[in-house]
Amino acid sequence: MLIKNEKLLRCGQATAWAALNDDAVLQASIPGCESLRRSAPEQLEAVVAAALGPVRARFTGKLSLADIEAPHGYRLSFEGQAGPAGFSKGTASVRLTPQGPDQTLLSYEAQVQIGGKLAQIGSRVIEAAAQKIIGEFFGRFEAQLAAPVAAPVPVNDGLWARLRRWLRGRLF
Repeated sequence: MLIKNEKLLRCGQATAWAALNDDAVLQASIPGCESLRRSAPEQLEAVVAAALGPVRARFTGKLSLADIEAPHGYRLSFEGQAGPAGFSKGTASVRLTPQGPDQTLLSYEAQVQIGGKLAQIGSRVIEAAAQKIIGEFFGRFEAQLAAPVAAPVPVNDGLWARLRRWLRGRLF
């Protein structure tokens, strides 16, 4: 099954690239993601619960990044096992193209194979479920991009600096 689309993100290319490579952002963005951890610099392990049509499955899988061209894109391969429900595996390419200082076009193309009970459901149901999951991912991903940056924590600069600020306020 081929899944191909693009999404206009409201952020610069560097911000989009950083978010796509941030494990915490990805875990918060992937629907049903129970865990996501980096097992090597270019490899992630994940546990994801998903409903594909009438089949509910808990996938354990690996994602491997290759052909990394920061901040333009990469290719990834993935495989997931869901016990008796079946398996999924495939490859995807992700490209980031700047559309100005505050917009980036994210293009993706994925080739996915499924097997087991999942393959018996039918391609239309699987495709509809995949599009729903992708839509949820981008909704969450954009929310992560729009999250406010935490204000810097004031530095405890010592008693003398605080005393000088206090005296300045009193004398002037």
